[in-house]
Amino acid sequence: MGKPDLYNEKSELLLKSNPVYKKVPVLIHNGKPVCESQLIVQYIDETFGTTGPSLLPTDPYERAVSRFWASYIDDKLFAFGFQVGRAKTEEEKAEALKETFAALEILEAAFKEYSKGKPFFGGDSVGYLDIILGGMIPTVHYGEARHGIRLFDSTRSPLLEAWADRFSALDEAKVVLPGVESLVEYSKMRQARAAAVAANS
Repeated sequence: MGKPDLYNEKSELLLKSNPVYKKVPVLIHNGKPVCESQLIVQYIDETFGTTGPSLLPTDPYERAVSRFWASYIDDKLFAFGFQVGRAKTEEEKAEALKETFAALEILEAAFKEYSKGKPFFGGDSVGYLDIILGGMIPTVHYGEARHGIRLFDSTRSPLLEAWADRFSALDEAKVVLPGVESLVEYSKMRQARAAAVAANS
């Protein structure tokens, strides 16, 4: 039996826990579901933050800034990067790449200001924005392996490239981040399935 397909094989528990979007991730804590990656990280920080350092800044303004940049990563950088992979023509791909690199340039400047010369968005240790952007690192490596697109590099985004290397080297990141090989394999499996469905319709 192969690995479950998290995009197409949805359990009854998932559908019940996230009836709006019907997708992972969902955290179930004390029998109550919390949906969407950013909300889950915030919930964990607020629920368990008293036992260790907080992921989000304690200052209300800095917390708001963190949430702003987290939304920016999702709404701009990740969304544009996704469009690159879905582009059907070279013109669409070029336009999506242009938007992606423009968003990355803004995020590079934000990291410089926000980190204040320290290794992470959170300063000396990993914070909320590190986790939000860190979750994208496998997708970044996948884009390079599958499409030849290098998002973080020493010319365009040297600070973020160094940050990605530091984040990926963390033991905690190594445990949870999928390897690029598994993502490429999964992508090929989905493409084969889509081609088979199209051929039979």
